[in-house]
Amino acid sequence: MSRRRDTRRLAMQVLYQIDATGEADAEVIFAGLDETHDPPEVRRNAVTLAVEAWTSRGDYDARIAALAPDWPTHRQPPVDRAVLRLAAHEIATGRTPAKIAINEAVELAKAYSNENAPAFINGVLDKLRRQLEPAEPPDQPPATPEAWLDDAKGV
Repeated sequence: MSRRRDTRRLAMQVLYQIDATGEADAEVIFAGLDETHDPPEVRRNAVTLAVEAWTSRGDYDARIAALAPDWPTHRQPPVDRAVLRLAAHEIATGRTPAKIAINEAVELAKAYSNENAPAFINGVLDKLRRQLEPAEPPDQPPATPEAWLDDAKGV
């Protein structure tokens, strides 16, 4: 698995933990993570990403509730909530290209949630992507998948 995927997986797990415990102090969370499975850089990046997503969860939850009124976040399984909040944060901040964030969210849902979750998450995030896309074309052309991959590899 790539470091970015490991970071997303762990960030989703940390978001789940924050949601369950209410503990959102980055240092406390980092200190409680298992050191044997993920290197410090992945753990640090995952905690940072999760805390950022948690901090903005009110906005993401409101957007998600508007897009899926029959399934507002308080009715969603905690894993689905964590996956949606994480991907919404990545899309809203531009941290990750929307299509890649959606694909990764669907993969997390396949691995950690129920059989209906991937389709639900894909649909909600695609609607969110369309909602957040700029109305006017950007000044610069979007990065190609190859350029984004080169950037991710540090090439």
